Amino acid sequence: MAQSPDDALPAAAPGNGRVTAAQVVDYLHRHPDFLLRNAELLDGQQAPARGKTTGVLDLQQVMVERLRRDVARLRTDQDDLLANSRDNLSTQERVHRAALALLSARSFENLIETVVTDLAVVLDVDIVSLGVEAGDGPLRRRSVEGVQLLPAGMVTALLGNGRDALLRDDVEGDPAIFGAAAGLVRSDALLRVSASPATPPGLLAFGTRHPGYFNPGQGTELLAFLARILEHCIRTWLDLPA
Repeated sequence: MAQSPDDALPAAAPGNGRVTAAQVVDYLHRHPDFLLRNAELLDGQQAPARGKTTGVLDLQQVMVERLRRDVARLRTDQDDLLANSRDNLSTQERVHRAALALLSARSFENLIETVVTDLAVVLDVDIVSLGVEAGDGPLRRRSVEGVQLLPAGMVTALLGNGRDALLRDDVEGDPAIFGAAAGLVRSDALLRVSASPATPPGLLAFGTRHPGYFNPGQGTELLAFLARILEHCIRTWLDLPA
């Protein structure tokens, strides 16, 4: 079978017509499968002795140790993957339970009570807060207990334009968002709530005392789904246009 240019054997060193050991080593580095494709060459090679301090490595032992390291690394990766999968399933289950709790509210006041009391238990966080910017919309006129009144423009100032979620891993809780419980908060998740064009912007906030509980690298799809459920419930109870 014809050899490709890359498979060509090392050229002889100029002057003595011999291939040097360094060239052979270099060739084997570039063709790690060479001995696999030419296994018969191993039959004539002398195997290094084991257990002797000759300075010669036991190639079999080296390969076994490398395989052990690879297996250990793969096991660690597998354990991490399984742990992440379990955490994701647990989070998904909690969010689904929270969504069902919102949809089961018996009145608008009960909906707000569910948000600011029950969701913290269901989602395993320290505090859940719902805020709405100052304005003359239905939420402002109802003056519902448990809803934080936010300064106008605060939601966009926090989240920016075009972003509906912000996860922060190490913060000091903001009293404007979390009220008297702000001192507990060291990590939070902030979600825009746009129930209707007839209402001012709102903010659904989850806070925890554990730094790093939320972080910018986490996905926000499940929390965003919960915010959409809340928007639907607010529109339903206040009979608002979508």
